[in-house]
Amino acid sequence: MRKFSPSDFRGWYYAHRGLYDNHRGIPENSLPAFRAAAEKGYGAELDVQLSADGHVVVFHDDTLDRICGVSGCVSDFHLADLRKMRLLGTNETIPLFTDALKVLQQGSGPLIVELKSGRRNKELCEKTRDILLEYPGVFCIESFDPRIVRWFRKAAPDFFRGQLSQPAADYGGLVTAPVACLMAGCRFSFLNKPDFIAYKIGPRPERVLRMRRKGVLLIAWTSRTPEQDAGENDAVIFEYAAPPPTYAKNEFASSAFDPA
Repeated sequence: MRKFSPSDFRGWYYAHRGLYDNHRGIPENSLPAFRAAAEKGYGAELDVQLSADGHVVVFHDDTLDRICGVSGCVSDFHLADLRKMRLLGTNETIPLFTDALKVLQQGSGPLIVELKSGRRNKELCEKTRDILLEYPGVFCIESFDPRIVRWFRKAAPDFFRGQLSQPAADYGGLVTAPVACLMAGCRFSFLNKPDFIAYKIGPRPERVLRMRRKGVLLIAWTSRTPEQDAGENDAVIFEYAAPPPTYAKNEFASSAFDPA
């Protein structure tokens, strides 16, 4: 693979979990959502984690309740069982990461791959790296977990990597309050040296803005309106909207979907 640079990712709109519409039969993180993003020429963002038997699948939530109506975690089930589950009552199933990549390489822009944190981080990192090494398109990885970003710094230094972050209050008890404050300010960046920071829309810590001025890309998530799109951003992750594929301030088109 070639080593990607900031210019490969700057200036794009990225369809959050694909160009999905949960209200109209195109579930998030489904093959139709990725196909729609590719057909429109957007960049795309998706989430990966491991099944019980070690397959890399595309799914956001830790638990299956919201999307599949099944109690339990993705990591509790073998792939064969996950394949029997349906996404939001449609005929769509949880895709393998490799299947999603086959769809996305058919014309979409850059890909952002979020690795979900769990008990088998090293295995997920290794398998995601190996799969992406075969992907012909432009891609980067990101995670809320600074340890995952650090793993890629050490084991796959040519991968473009990003630190996901948000205000401390939004971590919701998943980590201790002191750790949440450190993560909100991207204070672990000295360990993982991110190429970009993907920060929740809203006020950003001054330290994050200083990092941007020093060349670290700043990507906003997740926008639905032109007002949310404004500010110091190098690219935007969006949902339930119809922006142009490439990003420029104040060019966010009117929503093509009804988010209600």
